[in-house]
Amino acid sequence: MIKLKNQEQIKIIAEGGKILAKILDLVEKRIKPGVTTAELNDYAEQLIKEYGATASFKGYKAAWAEHVYPAALCVSTNEEVVHGIPDDNRRLKEGDIVGLDCGIKYKGLYTDMARTVAVGVITQEARRLMTITKDSLYLGIKEIKSGKKLSDIAKAIQAEAERNGFGVVRQMCGHGVGFAAHEEPQVPNFWPAGVPDAVLEEGMVLAIEPMLNLGGWEVDTLDDGWTIVTSDGSLSAHFEHTVAVTADGYQILTK
Repeated sequence: MIKLKNQEQIKIIAEGGKILAKILDLVEKRIKPGVTTAELNDYAEQLIKEYGATASFKGYKAAWAEHVYPAALCVSTNEEVVHGIPDDNRRLKEGDIVGLDCGIKYKGLYTDMARTVAVGVITQEARRLMTITKDSLYLGIKEIKSGKKLSDIAKAIQAEAERNGFGVVRQMCGHGVGFAAHEEPQVPNFWPAGVPDAVLEEGMVLAIEPMLNLGGWEVDTLDDGWTIVTSDGSLSAHFEHTVAVTADGYQILTK
């Protein structure tokens, strides 16, 4: 069931979203060759505590996962799409792209945000993948308005991705957020025929998060039970905002 949020709740989610954006800004500044993905997670955990929030990913149990997620920050590099587990032995290197995905609980309510960042100088094709993924996020967000449909968001993202020759990940999607880290509805980044649609209503809060691959859309899960990778080994990028549906449009809450 989709749970609507009132104006006071959306205001609190926006406060948390502002904190989350600051945290990712600060973590991003730490990214350079030689830094380990575990160091990035440790810094994110420190910042979350300093801002009076709680890490909503750490200890999270997904229905499809055998074990809880062990960290506050998902750090996914290159062919890793999402849910990369921070590791003391994984050092970033020049030319990598790295996805940072983080969720926090603040004053009892949840926000979620992600971005993909370059490590030093990256290839032109990697830069283009990042640019188009971010563009597709904002094109999807621009479709948000009370009375429109989830399919309007999905089709806008899919069209931008496929127009540029990228694969749109189909096994993972956006979602409702606010009272929990993940709520109904699911928000796909593509729209298959015959799927039940839903009308957007004022008070919905959605995490919009396109994941685009340089190659095909197919993905696999590593033996750790969490890390999702492209099946063909191609690069992947991921951007995400938490967004509220308003009567006349939308409000991005993670900025």
